[in-house]
Amino acid sequence: MKHIKRNKLLTITLLCLGLSFIVLQFFNEPIAQASAKGQLEGVPEEVSFILERSCYNCHSNTQQLSFFDKIAPISWIVNKDIKRAREVMNFSEWDKLSEAEKKGKFYAIFNMVKAGKMPLPRYILTHPESKLSKIEIETIKQFALSLSEKDTFIPLNTVADTIQTFQTQQTFAALGVAKAEVPVSPNGITYNADFKSWKVIGMSTLIDNSIRIIYGNDIAVKAIAAENFHPWPDGSAIAKAVFKQTKKANGEIVPGDFVNMQYMVKDKAKYSGTEGWGFAKFNGHELKPTGKTALFAQQSCISCHRQLAASTGFLFNVPPKVNSKKLIENYLKTLQNEKDPI
Repeated sequence: MKHIKRNKLLTITLLCLGLSFIVLQFFNEPIAQASAKGQLEGVPEEVSFILERSCYNCHSNTQQLSFFDKIAPISWIVNKDIKRAREVMNFSEWDKLSEAEKKGKFYAIFNMVKAGKMPLPRYILTHPESKLSKIEIETIKQFALSLSEKDTFIPLNTVADTIQTFQTQQTFAALGVAKAEVPVSPNGITYNADFKSWKVIGMSTLIDNSIRIIYGNDIAVKAIAAENFHPWPDGSAIAKAVFKQTKKANGEIVPGDFVNMQYMVKDKAKYSGTEGWGFAKFNGHELKPTGKTALFAQQSCISCHRQLAASTGFLFNVPPKVNSKKLIENYLKTLQNEKDPI
């Protein structure tokens, strides 16, 4: 008798699961598709081939999905990944990007594939052909390096000149910018000249021959000192001053011409769509804000931070403690003749 009841219960359960599966398919909305484009303009054929094979299935308007990718609820996860991937980088819209944006995108691509974050490990499990070999990663690296060849080192006489240049460039009076005209990012973050009084918390370099000096406000500095940044407390603010690398007569590499200012501001309620961080970038001596709409951070900034810096609260280059001036000076010396700083 118990055996009959058990079989009956199992049959009813299987029927309910089957019916539920069928019902789910009525809520399975296919993702929009478009025809593929040819080789990316300005990108070598061998690099385009690698990207097409390993990236286009998510980062383009054309997907070649398997049968299982189209079945709900798996399709919901696949569609969500594709939509997010298109927001970050859509190779079908490559021609719409400026030259600076194309260069920035390839720096990000190289960082992602080098770190093993792209293609996504879970994607490689079901699409093993997308995995990149060491030779293919090196091919992407060499193309990314070629994009930075124009970013040559600019001669500079002394470190004192660098410091004076930076202070001049970051003074509104010298820039001719009135207080009422302080630059504002599309997402509402205002250029903040107070960063000059913040603590220097780190240094970094990138493939574009740049040096980045990273500052933190009091809240961020206290969080670093206590190693309490999981998550970072609201009110934390990070500023990153970016310069071209400059080679002195003796071969030493120091910061040179100013490139841009970058900010991260923590407010988990206001910036919930970007892991609680607000992003802003102000370019050149005019401090021109990056982004056409408030969505620019969702479409670019957070993608790298989410993939490469989740373990440190989505912030790169977090030191165990606040760096002293002497540590920063010693770090600069280690940059001498550095060819590939990534």
